[in-house]
Amino acid sequence: MNLDHLPYPSRREPVFATNGAVATSQPLAAQAGLDVLRAGGNAVDAALAAAIALTVVEPTSNGIGGDLFALVWDGSKLHGLNSSGRAPRALDAGRIRGLGHAGMPELGWVPVTVPGIPAGWQALHERFGRSDRERVYRAGIEYARDGFAVSPVVANSWARFLEKIDGPSRTSDLGPQLVGWAAAFAREGRTPAAGERWRLPDHAATLETLAREGAGALYAGPLAEAVVDFAVRTGGYLTADDLAAHRADWVEPIGVPYRDSEVWEIPPNGQGIAALMGLSILEGFDLTRHPHVSTENWHLEMEAMKLAFADVHRYVGDPDFADVPVAQMLSADYAAARRTLVGDRALPREPGDLASGGTVYLCTADRDGMMVSLIQSNYHGFGSGIVVPGTGIALHNRGLGFNLEEGHPNEYGPGKRPFHTIIPAFLTRGGRPVGPFGVMGAPMQPQGHIQVVVGTLDHGLNPQAVLDAPRWRVLDGLDAVIEPGAGAEIHRGLVARGHRLVSPDPGETYQFGRGQIIWALEDGVYVAGSDPRADGLVAGW
Repeated sequence: MNLDHLPYPSRREPVFATNGAVATSQPLAAQAGLDVLRAGGNAVDAALAAAIALTVVEPTSNGIGGDLFALVWDGSKLHGLNSSGRAPRALDAGRIRGLGHAGMPELGWVPVTVPGIPAGWQALHERFGRSDRERVYRAGIEYARDGFAVSPVVANSWARFLEKIDGPSRTSDLGPQLVGWAAAFAREGRTPAAGERWRLPDHAATLETLAREGAGALYAGPLAEAVVDFAVRTGGYLTADDLAAHRADWVEPIGVPYRDSEVWEIPPNGQGIAALMGLSILEGFDLTRHPHVSTENWHLEMEAMKLAFADVHRYVGDPDFADVPVAQMLSADYAAARRTLVGDRALPREPGDLASGGTVYLCTADRDGMMVSLIQSNYHGFGSGIVVPGTGIALHNRGLGFNLEEGHPNEYGPGKRPFHTIIPAFLTRGGRPVGPFGVMGAPMQPQGHIQVVVGTLDHGLNPQAVLDAPRWRVLDGLDAVIEPGAGAEIHRGLVARGHRLVSPDPGETYQFGRGQIIWALEDGVYVAGSDPRADGLVAGW
């Protein structure tokens, strides 16, 4: 890792710390995690404090009603947690098609699955936490109750979601399902400006209940009753049995070797396997022959990504309901066979529906060597648009990850978990921890993971430099988009190879992802970076 020379201007320098670090997409949340570290908490406590605060200070991307995945290095071993929710048992693909939907709708009750975040928080705290539960909830409760200053990127995303649902002045057109969102997030018919103080009193009360009673309050207690009652009154499908049946599952991480290191992801139902497959294909190419940001390297990376997406969108579903051939998909022989398809020209590979998403990723590390890679999400912005009145719980629309294709491993089904886009990642070298990393942004996530790993291991970039670097993103068929900072020469070079480059959306903050990284150096020193595409911050100690 080169900590001195950069091949292009970096917007910020990396942060170094010896006692611990917290990297998030929102400064107030990063500081909430750091406060817990300084008060004697460990990396898991810090991650939870930051995650809970993020549901308040970045509600455009995550909330109490979303899902969570995490990787935890406990000092000697890597552990995986999947706390993604399942589909209501009262709904199936045939019934959704009968409602007139050719694909999963974005808003309303149909795409709502059981929230997994609170159960994930509790599972992490019970297994690894050191601080009191009330302590890790404290900052989130205070920000929600007393108010927080809205940061610029969050303010932009907030306004865009209001445009999507046509604004609170048209609530009569939206139906009773979405009225609660306007009451919580668009009071007086508008969203907050950057720098404006915003309070979420119902959200604060719910966090206080969870801090006092634990996650069970959402799955079998008073909060569960509020969710089910609202579903009954407004045509929802979640039942008390659906909520009570939720569990957060500890899973074995999956990984592949890349150069002198190992890259780790959560196994399906998530898309982390796509990043691993793409890296396995790239393992057979020498990416040091050309600059990190170059036509030659970007072409190879984009083609490997398209091949990985084509397989992942064909074979991945909930492993409780489908036989997902993980070992075959990650085998060196299969990667070698797929590698032969990469030539000098771009080829169309259908990666499925690559819609934009709303997610927060954070990572933490403490003085004892514990490290956490955590991601949580409401999926598209605020999710389904449904906020349960009196609770501040914004329910996600993670059901959008399903399809309605009969017989497909990922076809919507009662009790199933959808194909999931949110993926935390971790890097080791010879079985020793290098550290946690992640890039938010729906299908941009495995693409971002590949670009972080290649930038780090093939080109020696430090965490901040690799996050500052321009990025590519493949779409459907031959379509792709690249950041303007890549330059006209690379644009021309990719077009000459057959890539069909489309213009990036200037108002879409998620299209190229937003990442965080913490790497462990020698002698207990950490080096970390936070993506300039978000409002983020590395808080070190």
